Amino acid sequence: MPTETPRLLIINGPNLNLLGTREPGIYGSSTLADIETLCRESAAALGFEAELLQSNHEGTLIDAIQAAKDNASGIVINPAAYTHTSVAIADALRAVNLPVVEVHLSNVHAREEFRRHSYVSPAAAAVIAGAGLNGYRYAIDHLASLLREN
Repeated sequence: MPTETPRLLIINGPNLNLLGTREPGIYGSSTLADIETLCRESAAALGFEAELLQSNHEGTLIDAIQAAKDNASGIVINPAAYTHTSVAIADALRAVNLPVVEVHLSNVHAREEFRRHSYVSPAAAAVIAGAGLNGYRYAIDHLASLLREN
């Protein structure tokens, strides 16, 4: 009987659908499609399937996080602006009790003061910020390491 490939949920929050055209000086020229391709390839190289979701709606993100409890091994999340505002996303991440890696394209600590606080970080095993597109690869690699340790 074949074994099901373990799944990683990769979540991208609001406005990340505009990557490539949105403030390229901050976020680079990579598109969301580029990120999704990198995530699928990185996950597959490590023996995982990547399930990808981008939404501008907090409830949609929370529903996906809650569903991950039954269909994913871990979560990589770029909560985007919800990083700084969403207690609900942080609570959902803690509730599902899966390993989480938070990722940001830009170095949020070198930007505006309000971007330096994350409600999500306390629910994450690691935070990767400022590595651009490669941050997703690092996040997937770290998540895979965490899963192998357990």
